[in-house]
Amino acid sequence: MPDQIIFGMEVFLNGLMAGVLYALVALGFVLIYKASGIFNYAQGVMALFAALTLVGIMDGQVPFSHLINAVLGTDFHHFGWHVHSLLAIILTMAVMVLLAWGVQRIIFRHLVGQEPIILFMATIGLAYFMEGFGDIMWGSDIKKLDVGLPQGLNGVIDEVTYNMFNYGFFIDNLDIVATFIAAALVGVLVIFSQYTKQGRAMRAVADDHQAALSVGVSLNFIWIMVWSVAGFVALVAGIMWGTKSGVQFSLSLIALKALPVLMLGGFTSIPGAIVGGLIIGVGEKLFEFAIGPLVGGATENWFAYVLALIFLVFRPQGLFGEKIIERV
Repeated sequence: MPDQIIFGMEVFLNGLMAGVLYALVALGFVLIYKASGIFNYAQGVMALFAALTLVGIMDGQVPFSHLINAVLGTDFHHFGWHVHSLLAIILTMAVMVLLAWGVQRIIFRHLVGQEPIILFMATIGLAYFMEGFGDIMWGSDIKKLDVGLPQGLNGVIDEVTYNMFNYGFFIDNLDIVATFIAAALVGVLVIFSQYTKQGRAMRAVADDHQAALSVGVSLNFIWIMVWSVAGFVALVAGIMWGTKSGVQFSLSLIALKALPVLMLGGFTSIPGAIVGGLIIGVGEKLFEFAIGPLVGGATENWFAYVLALIFLVFRPQGLFGEKIIERV
């Protein structure tokens, strides 16, 4: 078999793995959009905040230590203990639920029935607030996140592919774990949104806030629930990306990678987020492999957005999105 085909197969597999990580972020966008019609600009910052909180709890870091020390003249940064990763994840999830309650109570409770652009602007403000709040709470230095997930070369795949092609494929164990976690998340979320009372209420709220209120649906409960679930998805995405590249404030920019995923898969489709992520992940890797050398490289930075632009022209609702027809 020609070497280029073998290399292309490895690139394809790595593209699938990268696409799963993109899809994890896109899932948070889809959940909130399905439940409230809000495009949540703050989803990437939520993943960053969740990862920062998880690392801070695991390391026994004192929240707001820099502020406390500046005001009181102390030098107190750590409690002196370390928290097990599983317990830290549970505590971080509790923080994200509290955040969901605060977002609903302080912001969106007062914006029921407002135009989508107003809700969108509210999430922009929320994103900048959370980024600054996370900086003050946990510090801005780059942090290492290790919750015990396997990392590095998968020896089995390397050995099997070497025996088959005389060339071992480099597939990261973390990417394989992320694939299984994403598949499980999608399955659970699809079942929840399609076959539970809360899932049907969530779709009703997205269609019309006032109509949902008139039939007894509690907007407060639905929005807190959805923002909590989106917070959990952000936590999972933060763990995967934070483990892969460290917890730093550039982590919030992963939301930008989720935008083409949403345009391809559709803003209202949970499976679409996964399919869109896989298409973007594979597409950008293969395009860089095949076309990148001919045009000077660096095509991964713009390929996804060009592909999304093509979809916006010919199929703006995405592959799995709902086509909305409004009577004028």
